[in-house]
Amino acid sequence: MRILTPKNINFFVLTLFFSCSSIFGQERNITIRQDPKFENLLAEKRKINASLTVNDSYKIQIYNGGGEIAKKTLSEFKQNFTAIDATIVFNTPNYKVWVGNFKTRIEAERNLIEIKKKYSNVLLIKPSR
Repeated sequence: MRILTPKNINFFVLTLFFSCSSIFGQERNITIRQDPKFENLLAEKRKINASLTVNDSYKIQIYNGGGEIAKKTLSEFKQNFTAIDATIVFNTPNYKVWVGNFKTRIEAERNLIEIKKKYSNVLLIKPSR
């Protein structure tokens, strides 16, 4: 192994210093080029989202528990009540079966009476967004 003299060490340090001083990182200015149609699409999406009224609908929860039973409950409900929409919602760790998309509470309560004849544990809910 070769030992460097102080003269050689100074030469390597100076060479390294001058070679690194000319290296630059990234520029600070970022330029984003965006298609003008993109802003039009965003504006349309905002209009559509504003018109959606997810929070204004009532639902009826007919089941809360395991996934397999939730699937069975959903298929059974769809056979018995064909006019009412139903879906499964996963809310850790439970699966929930929500039915209906009722605009008013009175409409939801009328359907709740009919559904309660078939399913014992039902809840009237108003899900938040």
